[in-house]
Amino acid sequence: MSNPIAQQTFVRHIQENRYPGRGLIVGHSSVEEAWLIVYWIMGRSAHSQNRRFEVDGPVMRTVPVGPSLVRDPSLIIYEAMLELPGIYLVSNGDQTRTVYETLNAGGTFDEALATREREPDPPNYTPRISAMLDLQRTPAALALSILKANSANPEWTDRYTYRPAPPPAGLGVCLTTYTGDGSPLPALEGEPLLLPLQEKAQTVLETYWDALDVDNRVSLAVKWIPDRGAGSEILVRNRFGDR
Repeated sequence: MSNPIAQQTFVRHIQENRYPGRGLIVGHSSVEEAWLIVYWIMGRSAHSQNRRFEVDGPVMRTVPVGPSLVRDPSLIIYEAMLELPGIYLVSNGDQTRTVYETLNAGGTFDEALATREREPDPPNYTPRISAMLDLQRTPAALALSILKANSANPEWTDRYTYRPAPPPAGLGVCLTTYTGDGSPLPALEGEPLLLPLQEKAQTVLETYWDALDVDNRVSLAVKWIPDRGAGSEILVRNRFGDR
């Protein structure tokens, strides 16, 4: 049975929310001995919607549906999922690569993100959200980060890192870029959200895809990672450009 707090948050923040923006969830399947990482993108403009997810083994990236329509690829084209042995990364921008390279060189999650800022897209100053699942440790370790504009001076970046306990089966911890629609878009406030991850990866993908606003959803993916940490698989749903 789904956790009632997680289910309420799902209804309020995902199902009934026109625009939570980009979002990520890291948690554990309710029915399989596997971790799940969920990532989705949304868009209100034709430029933002001109994307789809493309998978190449353990790597998932955003690519344009119509390359000739891309005006500025810097904030919409990036690797969203990368992995190192036993370590799985997801983010809403090219900071995924920053974290990957820093960890690969012996650095830390925090050191990597200390070099980055919120996105330079006034007036929204979109937050950068990132997460790491470390299965090299026992128990597994999670780290989530949000970099967002300071409320007093948006030229500054506020940095928040969270290290929640590994969620039990059927639950995940979530960050989204926004709390809802608006102008400018309101950045997420407070701690990571608790959300349900019921049934197998394919069901989770369908559940969240169906819950996202039909006019603004663009792409959604679920990465399935066995508890032993080898042989991940990525499932994808794209609004445009599926092959």
